[in-house]
Amino acid sequence: MVKVGDRVVVRYRLATGQATDALGMLVSADATTLTVDGKRGREHISVSQVIAAKVVPPAPAPR
Repeated sequence: MVKVGDRVVVRYRLATGQATDALGMLVSADATTLTVDGKRGREHISVSQVIAAKVVPPAPAPR
């Protein structure tokens, strides 16, 4: 189960039917929307479009 504050990857379906991923910190979650803050900015994802979501480890340190 993912919770606000976790680093997550969320796979979700686009309007075209294709799937894509959002990777970053889960900054908010309610019954209708997940908000992931990642390298592409904040992504607001409809819960009805979510295929899978899981907690992922912290990003590796830059070299």
